[in-house]
Amino acid sequence: MADVRVGLIGLGMMGRHHARVIREVDGVTLAGVADAMGDPHGVAGDLPIASSVDELIDQGIDAAVVAVPTAMHEKIAIRLAEAGVHALVEKPLSGDVASATRVVEAFEAAGLVGAVGHIERFNPALLSLRARIENGDLGDVYQIATRRQGPFPSRIADVGVVKDLATHDIDLTSWLAQSRFATVSAQTALRSGREFEDMVSFTARLRNNVITNHLVNWLSPMKERVTIVTGERGALVADTISGDLTFYENGTVQTEWESVMAFRGVSEGTVVRFAITKREPLRLEHEAFRDAILGVPTSGAGVVTMRDGLENVRVAEAVLESAASASTVHITV
Repeated sequence: MADVRVGLIGLGMMGRHHARVIREVDGVTLAGVADAMGDPHGVAGDLPIASSVDELIDQGIDAAVVAVPTAMHEKIAIRLAEAGVHALVEKPLSGDVASATRVVEAFEAAGLVGAVGHIERFNPALLSLRARIENGDLGDVYQIATRRQGPFPSRIADVGVVKDLATHDIDLTSWLAQSRFATVSAQTALRSGREFEDMVSFTARLRNNVITNHLVNWLSPMKERVTIVTGERGALVADTISGDLTFYENGTVQTEWESVMAFRGVSEGTVVRFAITKREPLRLEHEAFRDAILGVPTSGAGVVTMRDGLENVRVAEAVLESAASASTVHITV
């Protein structure tokens, strides 16, 4: 079977990583690249740089990766759908619910694979965490908390921290709990003088009654990517920078040290950091995209569908609405 011919649109910070991984994945070929701004990282190699999406489509591509600013996602994605080209669009799917809906409908009407680059689903720590939840290792899940903090990325200019960063936490939380968001209550801040918010803190309740808490910002000098899932048998803590997963067990050993007992909500048990296979998340994401195009079972997680991406944008807008109105927003769609 011939390789899937993939075109890459956008040769910036994320585009350079996509170019490398596409070249490494079996069964796909980087057939063309496009960026009207040129190739700042020199990733095109001997490929000519197309100046438009149409020029790239004319090169006979089967699929495309869209790694351009969010404001351009809808126009490019719909053009790809019209041309019968499968697409993996970097998150967020689009800038608002109406725009994202049009993209979803275009790909569904064309019968094409439409995926969104919510890469955390392919992180080895979170893949293992979800498998352990499904296996019942935690028993009932009570709460999911995430922290995603770090310095401001100068490449992001057209959306704030909610749609750029917090959509990761929205997606992974719903995916881990296998439940959609029901309500959100949020606070945002704009401290850096830019157009959009750069800090957000929000709590939520999922439709299965799991409660959640999320702290996300672009103003922290240290980079942190942590997900904590607490259940009836203990807590699983995933560090998605290192790919580590640690289990803090609720113990059964009675503590006799009275001053320590006063600060324990549950008894302290065994702590285990699991040895797990660590493969690059972006490579897993591309393998899942390839397998979806070929219609074959994937060895890992499936693609994040455009329907999933639309729901993430919907929740992100609810977060912003909650912060603006100082009220809890109910997500009923």
